[in-house]
Amino acid sequence: MAQNPFYVYALKDPREKPARTFYIGKGTGNRAWEHQTNVDDSEKGLVIQGIHDAGLSVLHTVIIDNLTEEQSLKIEAELIAAFGIRSQGGLLTNRVKPNPNNISKRIRVNIPDGCYEKAQMGLNILKSAVMELAKANQDGIKNSDAAKYLGLQSDYGGGSKDYLSYSILGVLMREGKIERNEKKKHVAKSE
Repeated sequence: MAQNPFYVYALKDPREKPARTFYIGKGTGNRAWEHQTNVDDSEKGLVIQGIHDAGLSVLHTVIIDNLTEEQSLKIEAELIAAFGIRSQGGLLTNRVKPNPNNISKRIRVNIPDGCYEKAQMGLNILKSAVMELAKANQDGIKNSDAAKYLGLQSDYGGGSKDYLSYSILGVLMREGKIERNEKKKHVAKSE
């Protein structure tokens, strides 16, 4: 059975007992956890900052996973409608309440069965190769090293040709397997 990459999640404030949901979203990968690392000045960001200032962490709940994008958009819209947004007297810091009637118009990409799984298998192999390179070079590697020595540079006629290796390094940093040192080199963390 094919695994669908989308899920719907809730961010909860642990300062309240029981923890109160303040944001509903949909995403793939680590989307639910990115809000804590990229705190902005939105109402949601202010709640997250307040939680951090209290020495706590945002609680993350994956409500439902293994969804198509359209399914995740519909469930997200239903939950936001049920909780309501703060600007209209509800509980959530979401900026807008999605219109379920427009969801099918937003989906522009068909994802063939097995396509996501193939991409994830390939990503795991690439991450493994970058980790081996980083471990073999204790002083660290630069993005350009990973791109050049692992054959990940693009020959595209535009600007930067090292986006793929930078994305892989970013995933490994988010997973806590690599860190960037003061010399702006990526170093494998010891396990």
